[in-house]
Amino acid sequence: MMERLTDASDRATAREAEWLGDALRAQARRAGLVGKSVADSASDCVRCDEPIAPARRAALPGVQLCVACQRRAEKERRCR
Repeated sequence: MMERLTDASDRATAREAEWLGDALRAQARRAGLVGKSVADSASDCVRCDEPIAPARRAALPGVQLCVACQRRAEKERRCR
């Protein structure tokens, strides 16, 4: 639970951080990345064979697509 914070701005900032964390965890669940490690990430995109940035691999352990291919995949899913 949120500890006692000094003012509304502090409370709003803390709540925003909670929402962001919740959203990132939900995204990881939907993407099947829960329980994965950086070692589970592809070093190259499985669609285009371009390298996946180390920062992306660290942020999303288990990731298999580069940013460009991930965007295309999400757009394709929305269009179905």
